[in-house]
Amino acid sequence: MTDSDDTSAALAGFDAASNRLIIDLGALADNWRTMDKLSGTARAAAILKANAYGIGIEPAAETLYAAGARDFFVANAEEGAELRPLVPDGRIYILAGMWPGNEHLFFDNGLVPIINSEEQLAFFMSALSERGDHPCVLHVDTGMNRLGLSMKEALMLANDPARPASFSPILVMSHLACADDQAHPLNRRQLESFRAVTAAFEGVESSLANSAGIHLGSEYHFDMTRPGIAVYGGEAVNGAPNMMKPVVTSEARILQIRDVRTGDTASYGASAQFARDSRVAIVAIGYADGYHRSVSGGGVALRQATPSGAYGFLHGHKVAHLGRVTMDLSLFDVTDLPVNAARPGDYIELFGENIAIDDVARAGGTIGYEMLTSLGQRYDRAYIEAE
Repeated sequence: MTDSDDTSAALAGFDAASNRLIIDLGALADNWRTMDKLSGTARAAAILKANAYGIGIEPAAETLYAAGARDFFVANAEEGAELRPLVPDGRIYILAGMWPGNEHLFFDNGLVPIINSEEQLAFFMSALSERGDHPCVLHVDTGMNRLGLSMKEALMLANDPARPASFSPILVMSHLACADDQAHPLNRRQLESFRAVTAAFEGVESSLANSAGIHLGSEYHFDMTRPGIAVYGGEAVNGAPNMMKPVVTSEARILQIRDVRTGDTASYGASAQFARDSRVAIVAIGYADGYHRSVSGGGVALRQATPSGAYGFLHGHKVAHLGRVTMDLSLFDVTDLPVNAARPGDYIELFGENIAIDDVARAGGTIGYEMLTSLGQRYDRAYIEAE
């Protein structure tokens, strides 16, 4: 079979898919360049953990590398080993650090462990005694109370005259807890604490800002920023317009159109109730595809806090979700579309160009990160290549 035949077959499969994703790699590259520019004199890294936020580590890595990224963060050493051949001269940082039994992945693939605790530091130094010098990053907790050495531990380490010469971190980092709320006082407290750490490790590069942190201003940028969700098109700052381009569009096929009468009900628990004669589109998308049950139009506890569920987009109109999201199917109200405008076989947009992923996430009481990283395996994927 020729390359042309392969492409034709792939397109035919995409056109026939029950649900599908359109992933705009050009938008991904543009978003990274935007965050890199906003980082000022700091350079922006690329975050590729969780299969590149669900869009696929290989196309995302190749795109961001071509856009200019040379620093890459992933969650664990297994992700790092998968990433290595895609960014041959890139520096790959492992957020979970090094543990007994996986040290060979770091040395064999040139991965940089992030030291998150005194225990990890002790093991890393032990590994160096057997393997020789290797770069590392020191992670200091400045107020999130998640991973990282405490401030006291970090400052003692910096001032320890017995500190081995072989321990020479190439980067000191911390992570902001509340940067999405620009007025939160913890942002300033973390900045002041991090400045104390960087002063103690004079001459070592430093990194503090995530996507939201970049928007806090240049004093938060240091030498490297670490934009994540913004690069993938999601909102970074609460209450602010999202300037990023949407990267992922999710679509699902309408399997059937049903006519229902006033007083009828639909879905589990009779959770959709009709006050007028209506037309309902039954759509091939469910929680098995990462379209969370909590975005349902009715019949779940969360609707007590959020009156309406998610919306889809079809033929220029927003259409409301009805009843409960089930494993494989969802219902949407297409009554207000012109007669015969919605037909079996049409695709409805679940999020993307017309329905912001964060709006869907809010309807389900969650965030865009979770929507992206929950994308199921049943989607057929098409990538729009970056120029």
